Amino acid sequence: MVPRTSPTPGPSSPARQPAAGQRPDSDAGQRQDSGAGSVLTGAFRHSRVHTVAVCLFGTASAATTVALPAVLGHTLDLVLGSAPGVGTALALSAVLLVAEVLLDALVALTGGAATARSTAWLRRRGIDHLLSLAPHRATDRFTIGDLVNRLTGNAAEAGCAPTTTAAGLATLLTPAGALVALAVTDLWLTAVFLAGLPLLTLLLRTFARGSSDSVRRYQRVQAEIASRLVEALGGARTIAAAGTAGRERARTLAPLPELGAQGRLMWQVYGRAAVGSSILVPMLTTAVLAVGGLRLADGALTVGGLLAASRYAALTAGLGGVIGQLNALVRSRAAARRIGGLLALPPAGHGSLLLPADGRGRLELRGVTVARDGVPVLRDVDLLVPGGTTMAVVGHSGSGKSLLAAVAGRLTDPDGGAVLLDGVPLDQADPMQLRREVGYAFERPALFGDTVGAAIAFGPERAPAHDVEAAARAAGADPFVRLLPRGYATPLADSPLSGGELQRLGVARAFAHAGRLLILDDATASLDTVTEHHVSRALLQDVRPGTRLLITHRLSSAARADLVAWLEHGRIRAVAPHDQLWQDADYRAVFAPTAPAPGAAS
Repeated sequence: MVPRTSPTPGPSSPARQPAAGQRPDSDAGQRQDSGAGSVLTGAFRHSRVHTVAVCLFGTASAATTVALPAVLGHTLDLVLGSAPGVGTALALSAVLLVAEVLLDALVALTGGAATARSTAWLRRRGIDHLLSLAPHRATDRFTIGDLVNRLTGNAAEAGCAPTTTAAGLATLLTPAGALVALAVTDLWLTAVFLAGLPLLTLLLRTFARGSSDSVRRYQRVQAEIASRLVEALGGARTIAAAGTAGRERARTLAPLPELGAQGRLMWQVYGRAAVGSSILVPMLTTAVLAVGGLRLADGALTVGGLLAASRYAALTAGLGGVIGQLNALVRSRAAARRIGGLLALPPAGHGSLLLPADGRGRLELRGVTVARDGVPVLRDVDLLVPGGTTMAVVGHSGSGKSLLAAVAGRLTDPDGGAVLLDGVPLDQADPMQLRREVGYAFERPALFGDTVGAAIAFGPERAPAHDVEAAARAAGADPFVRLLPRGYATPLADSPLSGGELQRLGVARAFAHAGRLLILDDATASLDTVTEHHVSRALLQDVRPGTRLLITHRLSSAARADLVAWLEHGRIRAVAPHDQLWQDADYRAVFAPTAPAPGAAS
């Protein structure tokens, strides 16, 4: 096939409008509010059995709690009056006391299980959704520390919502039932209590309104500190080398005063509500007891009735205990809103088309445009990589080489245009087959697995041992791996690796899983000249059919490739063999810092 050469750039393409599913930033709050509702609904649905159990046990406990004062009061009247049936009344009182303790224990047990299940589900859903996104989409919107905070602390707080709600219903049933029982015991006492109820209701409304905003701000600042801490940990060596530990510590903890202010405000709101409740509740109870004493003196109330009435007044005034439940619900909703913000990011869509069985990895980019922060990075790129070809992509830093590599294997989707592999658009291809057929190696690979061998074998399908060793030999990793204490079985934690060794393992992993398309995104940058030559020769001599796309800054890598795609300012300036492009002074300038004389180029 004759290579295509495009010596002059094409016309500029207009900036693309937001993709389907994306909304302006002004809609973010509304999106997160609706997301909080769906997050909490999902948490309820996932732990519905345990949540219903909490509600049932809590209701039974509330009924027992409400019944107990009446039984105790009746028992006291029987004892004082030396009436028959005292033994039965005492036995019933004992049964109710034991039942109350057991039911409270069951509420705690099932509530803990419901919270654990909901939290685990929220974390799993958040991680699954995060991994379903293009790698840049979440990190463009949130920092790494913020993501960790949302998937850990916020998920735990939101996971408490089912248990808190179910237990809150029982908490409401107790004072409501006690109020009814108080009315049955004596209407005058009920009237006394109801006179102070509006103040208690106002207290609850004020707390709910004041707490929500402070909790939301507290969680936001908490996430900001986590983000700065993750950044500092990631750059620990640079910070130590620069001697700026004190400055970084100050930068990381700079939001701490605001966190403290929001925390104090949050607890001040809670404290005012608690203090108001602690003043109002005893006053109501005292008023009920005072009127009850007068009713007892008039003979309208028995001693047992007064005991029951005082207990019911205390239980009814326990409506103030709902403040604690409201506090937990406010925190859960604020946390769910933050998780909803992550889940609102639209995942990449997938199709079900299978790649042709006889395909050799023919890669085609048609009018591909990709923008970041509204600025086009790749502009109307047309590129054809014939199947079985090794193509190097070169260009100055910032020309869009790594972004082209990401688009070529669908680690990100273009904002305009299409990418096809063996004639199948990547966004319509079966995702599992696509991951089996497209292999990647990166400049800074992340290794996963317990051992060195497992790290190389890591992929959509675990590579067999003989493929792992063959890939390591091709990547120049086998010699240093065999020097490790247990060779390929050496735990990664016990394998101190240099940057070049880490990169060789990343290349070996890509070789072990190479399908019809292998993409090396500057994956040989840290290799010495001899090892890089060894890897390049392995790429060219690999007998398996397939296409190799090599993102590189190295002149030698470009010289060994079948074709070179010259990328400039986000456009393909030319596609041709290296020797042909070398005649252009602008092309030579791409390698100017390291380029030898033209005669030594190949």
